[in-house]
Amino acid sequence: MEPKEFKHKIKIQIRYKDVDKQGHVNNANHLTYFETARIEYFKDVYKKPVDWNKEGLILARNEINYFIPILLEDEIHCYTKVVSFGTKSFEIACIITKKTKEGEAICAEGKSVIVCFNYETQQTIEVPADWKTAVKAYESHT
Repeated sequence: MEPKEFKHKIKIQIRYKDVDKQGHVNNANHLTYFETARIEYFKDVYKKPVDWNKEGLILARNEINYFIPILLEDEIHCYTKVVSFGTKSFEIACIITKKTKEGEAICAEGKSVIVCFNYETQQTIEVPADWKTAVKAYESHT
């Protein structure tokens, strides 16, 4: 995936604690960056209050490919988009890029499967129709 395929982009702050002994951002932090981007994506796209107990989310799967290291002083961004909907789940794609002399370089890409869940009944639920509508409107808007 390339940055031009995404509409949603946020800047990620690299914290000193994210960097390991080898001098680069430890791979586990990429998941936190993806999570931060997912939350911002949802806030920016849906824009309505959510009762997270009734229309909650569960992370069911994460997949990451690492390409180049991220260093403490790098300027990085995370791009996010929903790539598909199932009945009770959806898949989100993310890429992390860093600014280089040649432009943006892709550091990592990932996909997450998110399952919709009602925490009051402790059962999976269908993806709310208004979530789908908001995402489709956002992603199709030029």
